[in-house]
This record gives sequence, structure tokens and C-alpha cells, in this order.
Amino acid sequence: MSAPNEWFPTAVYLLCFVTSATCAWLLMRSYLRVRGNLLFWSALCFGLLALNNLIVILDLLVFADIDLGLYRLLASLSAIGVLLFGFIWRGDEA
Repeated sequence: MSAPNEWFPTAVYLLCFVTSATCAWLLMRSYLRVRGNLLFWSALCFGLLALNNLIVILDLLVFADIDLGLYRLLASLSAIGVLLFGFIWRGDEA
């Protein structure tokens, strides 16, 4: 049996990915029903955060010898940028 400190980071990374992907899916489903602009931008943000979490999994667990830090930063910056753009550009319609 392996020690908890060996599988715990993997479980946390996977749970973060599943949580952000589920949030993106639920937000997009709500957007398709209601057509609220803020729902769309939030869904896109959480989709990019799910991509960020997937890159974290690939970076730290699958390709440990390759540094994907720049791609992780770009994905998280894109996620926040998309949400900020949605707040500023379409915030007056909320």
C-alpha cells in the first residue's frame, strides 16, 4: 500500500480538473437556456481554467521532465482575461 503523500497530489489535481470542467459545463448549459452574456463569459473562463488544470496534470504527473509552466500561465491568464473582458464589455447589460 502506498503512502498518502504519493497519491494525494494526484487526487487533488484530478479533482480540480473535474470541478472546473463541471462548472464550465453547467454554466454553458445554463447559457444555452437563458442566453445571458455573463453566463457565456463565465463558462468560457471555467473552460480555460479546466484547460489550465489539465496542463498542470500533464506538467507535474505525465511529462515531469518537460516544463509546461509557460502554457499553464497562458491558460490561466486567458481565463482571467476572458472573464474580465466579459465584465467590462457586457457588464452594463446584466
